[in-house]
Parts: sequence; C-alpha cells; structure tokens
Amino acid sequence: MFFLRLYFLCVAALVATRTLGANPENPSQTPEKNGRKAPTEQNITFNSVHTDGPYIAMTFDDGPSATLTPKLLDLLAARHIKATFFVIGENVAEHPEIVERAAREGHEIGNHSWSHPNFGKMSQESVRSQLRRTDDAITNATGKRPTLMRPPYGSITDREKYWIHDEFGYQIILWDVDPYDWRRPGPAVVRNRILKETQPGSIVLSHDIHPGTIEAMPSTFDALEAKGFKFVTVSELIHMATPQAPHRSSEPGANSPSACCSRGISAEPLGRAE
Repeated sequence: MFFLRLYFLCVAALVATRTLGANPENPSQTPEKNGRKAPTEQNITFNSVHTDGPYIAMTFDDGPSATLTPKLLDLLAARHIKATFFVIGENVAEHPEIVERAAREGHEIGNHSWSHPNFGKMSQESVRSQLRRTDDAITNATGKRPTLMRPPYGSITDREKYWIHDEFGYQIILWDVDPYDWRRPGPAVVRNRILKETQPGSIVLSHDIHPGTIEAMPSTFDALEAKGFKFVTVSELIHMATPQAPHRSSEPGANSPSACCSRGISAEPLGRAE
C-alpha cells in the first residue's frame, strides 16, 4: 500500500510540473519575448559618441541669460555653428523669446530642469514636476517638445534614467569635456581646457550664464575649427554613431562586443554643472 501511494504522488507531481511549464501566462516572460524591447543604458545615456568623422557637440547649460545668450547666439550665427542649449525652465518662462530665437536659428533645446535641483536626492514626483514644467515652457516657446534632458550637476540614479526615458522619451545627455567654467577661471583657461580634452564624438559642457565663457568662445570655436572639428547638435551627433571595433586581445574569446557609444554610458555624475 505504501509503494502504491508513493507511485500516485510521483505521477501527480509530474503532471503538475508539465502543466506549469506549458502555461503561456508564465510571469517570467521577458519584454523581448512579448515583442517589446527593453531600453538599454547604451541608448539612454550619452556622455560622448563614437564617430568616424571629426564631429563634436557644443552644449551650453543654465540659460537663457537675458544678456549673454544673445551674444553667444550672435557668435554662433556668424560662424554658422549649431549648438545645443540645456535650459532652465524658470529662465525659459522669463525669456521665451531668446529660446524661440535659438530654436529658429537651428539650435537644439534640451530640458535641464525647472530650478536646477539635485535629481539624485529627490522623489520621483518632484523630479517629474521639474521636468514637466520645463518641457511645457520649452514647447510654449518653440512649438516643439524637447527630446534630450541633462540632469543638473550630472546627478541622476539608474532608476531615474529608465523611468524618465520611458515617461518622457528623453535621452539623458552628460558630457566628456568639462572646462569647469562655472568656477570662472578666465577665458584663456576655459579655451585651453576645451582644446586639450576635445576629441571626435565629444560632448562639450559649458554655461551661457558666465561672462568669461562667452568671452572664451570666439577663440575656442576658431581653434577647434583649425583642428578640423565640425560642430553638430547632440541629436545629430548621436545619429552619427558608428559601431566601435572590438578590442583585440591575446586571449581567445576575450573580444568585447561592438558598441556605438564608446564613452557614452557613464552612470555616475561627471562633475558639477552649475
């Protein structure tokens, strides 16, 4: 009797296992199996891009400034250079005509929060409010919603990257060249730091709210052009991304897979962006 009961228990367990395995509602299914590809860090966050050409993106944060941003726009127009402006919502609401001019002249406008708080220390609802208000202000000024976002100070958690991308559709833009112009070291220092660090695919950080930065730009633009660099917006630079050749190694099977964003997937703040 004991062996007969044991036999029936084994049969019942086998039937149950097969039934669970055949269940199409198995919750362990991945988004990819459901036909929806989950976003990856490589197509959400960029601090530079791997390109085959000498293309770079100049970016300016924290404006618009009533006096300095128009001067910068004049410099850019005279040199036929397109840049990307990561604007503060409060400033957009105060000077929408400057943002409208920048967009009309072919520059890209990105979201840099409403009042420049540290996203990494905020609740999801507070971050959402900062982004939404600025998104609306940019749209009202330009007639177009932004597709890029730069977190103040470069501070953002991995979790924030994914829900912001999912909810707003933003790509998160950091940088790989930082002249620390917010410390106001002087125009010559700002220029020399940018020239020293910039390479093809770089995203250059600076701020159009500091007089020394605006003073540095004419010679900086000229020197970068003399080096052969060509200026594009951040979105244009991302669209130019090319696969990076895998690294060769003496060990068999040690090659890493190619990636389009060789230096563009940093999850940590790269510096303070005032």
